[in-house]
Amino acid sequence: MNQLKLFIELTRLKKPIGFMLLFWPCAWGLTLAFDFSKNLNIYLFYFVLFFLGSLLMRSAGCIVNDILDKEFDARVSRTKNRPIASGKLSVKLAIFYSITLCFLALIVLINFNLFTIILALGSMPLAFIYPLMKRYTYWPQLFLGITFNYGLILGWTSVRGQIDLVAVLFYIGAIFWTLGYDTIYGYQDIKDDEIIGLKSTSIKFKRYAKEFLLTCYVCLFTLFLIGGYVMKIHFSYYILLILPLVHLFFYQIKNFELENPKKCLKIFKSNNFFGLIIFLNILIAKNL
Repeated sequence: MNQLKLFIELTRLKKPIGFMLLFWPCAWGLTLAFDFSKNLNIYLFYFVLFFLGSLLMRSAGCIVNDILDKEFDARVSRTKNRPIASGKLSVKLAIFYSITLCFLALIVLINFNLFTIILALGSMPLAFIYPLMKRYTYWPQLFLGITFNYGLILGWTSVRGQIDLVAVLFYIGAIFWTLGYDTIYGYQDIKDDEIIGLKSTSIKFKRYAKEFLLTCYVCLFTLFLIGGYVMKIHFSYYILLILPLVHLFFYQIKNFELENPKKCLKIFKSNNFFGLIIFLNILIAKNL
């Protein structure tokens, strides 16, 4: 039971926001690409597969992150009690867990078409080198955005078998979303990160935090509007974008306080709601 508790803690299974933020772009891409006049069972099957894949890969990614960051985590108050950083769980056992999760994710992956499988395998190195980026660049959040939203492309190709402009526009828009929410997340650890020499957009833009978030979210909505226009999506899509727009600009940015870690975490977690309403928006517009 103790090992099970450590495994759950290691993979953050009690903190679903991580794998949900990985899952929502998959659901967006899949829903954008799918023709709902066809067999709905295929859509539901792929939907479940992407959820399982997100859960497995996020869990594996957390383990790799903790292995690579064990020395830094031990020096940050929020992360010093993580299983690997605290010495409660060995690196060898953690590597075994990560390989097992990746194998299970591969079983999920082989249910898709060949093009999607190749694209997904090609993204694996991105998922596992992300933790290293904060050692060398102030833009690890950008790298995370490229990695975390890759599922949007996979969701699209799982149905269409090719990459189209619409998928690219939504993908780039989603990267700006991650740039925003992970910058907010980073303000929880900014004092410790500055002391130990780690880099992030949270540190780079701390004097202009709200302006940076505003820029990210304006780019996000601009690209989502252009993507909808290129796709010729139902006009209800644009009307329903008002709710997520209000959420980002009048809840997240308005209530953001750089020096309030608890509020930063609460705002960060609210992005699960944003992911859901964008998904429902696309789903409704595609079925009208």
